[in-house]
Amino acid sequence: MKIIPVIDLKNGVVVHARQGNRERYEPINTDLCKSSDIFQVIEAFLDVYAFDTFYIADLDAITHQGSHDLLIADVLSHYPQITFWIDKGYQKYDENAQSASNTLPVLGSESYRNDTIAEIKAYKKNFILSLDYSKANALGADHLFSDPSFWPGNIIIMTLDRVGSNHGPDLNKLTKFCRQYPDKKFIAAGGIRNKRDCVLLSKAGIHQALVASALHSRAIKPEDITGF
Repeated sequence: MKIIPVIDLKNGVVVHARQGNRERYEPINTDLCKSSDIFQVIEAFLDVYAFDTFYIADLDAITHQGSHDLLIADVLSHYPQITFWIDKGYQKYDENAQSASNTLPVLGSESYRNDTIAEIKAYKKNFILSLDYSKANALGADHLFSDPSFWPGNIIIMTLDRVGSNHGPDLNKLTKFCRQYPDKKFIAAGGIRNKRDCVLLSKAGIHQALVASALHSRAIKPEDITGF
């Protein structure tokens, strides 16, 4: 099981995501890291384990309230050895845009409509897809959920109402995707509490997971990560 730490950015700082209620997210202040500065949060994660991949959600961009482009660019240049998956909502493909070599865009279904998903094909599957759910409801363009021709090799199954909830991952949904599409690599996101959850996910066919709360609370320890 590969653990990918999650960083949620809002108003310039790292916040604690809880069940998709983004307007109520508060700055991080945990056992792992008392600071909400993104560099200090990354260093705290790296003190736990030498992670080579991070996921960053720019919540201001996702909710159309600004962006953290400059801050994220600083992060990318400061950690060239780390790959960053960046979700900043709707992203129209621009072949002339300059992007760092250590980043991949995350395109979330909640940010697309059926009349805009055709633009996704311009990425030529060089991105991470996030199929977003809230309370079992698919969010955004429903064609993205039913037409695998849009899908890249790596797909996040994001259950927003379980994020930061301590309710555990949605094993039924994740298992169903793994069985129905065995040629794809699915990534669990939302509700992962501890090593046991990771073991269950692995048995279901999931070999990557986005994790924040369980790292901040130290419920997942360095020896757990190396033992997966």
